[in-house]
Amino acid sequence: MVPPLRDKISGAAVAALLAALMVGCMGRSVSPVDPTSSSSPTPYTIYLPDVRGDGALPTATPLSAHSKPEEAPTPSPPAGSATPSGPTPLPPPVSKPDYGIQIHLFFAGDTEEVLRLAEGLGVGWVKQQVEWHTIEHGPDDFEWWSLDQAVKACDRFGFKLLLSVAHAPDWTRASELESGPPADYAEFGRFMEQLATRYRGRVTAYELWNEPNLAREWQGDRLDPARFVALVAEGARGVRSADPDALIISGAPAVTGINDGVEAIDDRVFLRGMVEAGVVQWVDGIGAHPYGFANPPDESWQDPESSPHVAPSHNDHPSFFFRDTLEDYHAILLAHSDEERQIWVTEFGWPSVEGMGSMDTTGWEYARHVSEAQQADYVVRAFRMGDERAWVGPMFLWNLNLAAIWGSDNPVSAYSLLRPDGSYRPAYVALRLAEPIRP
Repeated sequence: MVPPLRDKISGAAVAALLAALMVGCMGRSVSPVDPTSSSSPTPYTIYLPDVRGDGALPTATPLSAHSKPEEAPTPSPPAGSATPSGPTPLPPPVSKPDYGIQIHLFFAGDTEEVLRLAEGLGVGWVKQQVEWHTIEHGPDDFEWWSLDQAVKACDRFGFKLLLSVAHAPDWTRASELESGPPADYAEFGRFMEQLATRYRGRVTAYELWNEPNLAREWQGDRLDPARFVALVAEGARGVRSADPDALIISGAPAVTGINDGVEAIDDRVFLRGMVEAGVVQWVDGIGAHPYGFANPPDESWQDPESSPHVAPSHNDHPSFFFRDTLEDYHAILLAHSDEERQIWVTEFGWPSVEGMGSMDTTGWEYARHVSEAQQADYVVRAFRMGDERAWVGPMFLWNLNLAAIWGSDNPVSAYSLLRPDGSYRPAYVALRLAEPIRP
């Protein structure tokens, strides 16, 4: 996910915990119970740290190779209570096998630590983006080591792995500009066959390319959904010949609000062109990136004036709304009589600059209109909206740990579930405790 071009838990229990995390006081205990439940679950108690006078969360102890997401800092207990003997554990993660998180294992330092954090969310899937040019430096000149280690580690943790592959090496391209396809699309098929051969049976799914309706992801070629489908066809042939059991997902268009044909083609227009060019015959799922900007996940750009939008910007086009993107994509598939392929949400999320230090959000100003509590709420609500729609496949939140890599210098950190110091944000806790609707 990059800045948009336009501007160059179950319910009450999770809500109660998050509210306490945001406004809790020293030694206060919380025993959240879902009032909508017919049963009376055993409450859990968490001692919450004090907040600063300005209402912000205190700086948490950074996670390291010697700490786990299951552990929270131990504050002073209330008067008269027993003193905890060590870090107060959070409730165990709720299993959600169809939920996923995008991780960044390269340049992350401790791979095991990143995967423990993902494991602590209870998700069944992880997604890792692969830049083709970092692996194949010339004909038969491969550097597999980093990806080998990543695949082995994901396999060891029992995750289903989605690899998203993009960015052809310069020597395969007609242009020296970065981030584009090869001049000969058959080169992509050749590489995908080698990739799928190497990881046969260990990579569950491959996403072919990333946001091909953006000029910056399609440099050196003409923006055209039919041309993109031709690339997908070559990549799919390569995967199928090497690993017939692997799932193939079409690269997701970007949501931009632009349709000038130069910087971008509107994502709905592009998807419609993909379907008309026959993409469904090559893939098992249709990739989507329904980012919500600062809009709640269940809000629509067409909501009546009596229900004004929460966000003060990026609220006047369907591409800026999670719900609209999902529903519009589904309508496009139905209009072309495709009821078989699910929409795979291979990226989504909400940014919040709260607790992230000084951050330049030029072009991303909407990130200043989402609090950490709202970020947590929107993420869980979006996953549950996917659960309620049988035509939505696995969903991958973007992202787990970029803040721990890039810090506050890069606005992509605002989407992370971790802060730059490695501590987890309320959205991490909310997703950890979220209960899926689907079994």
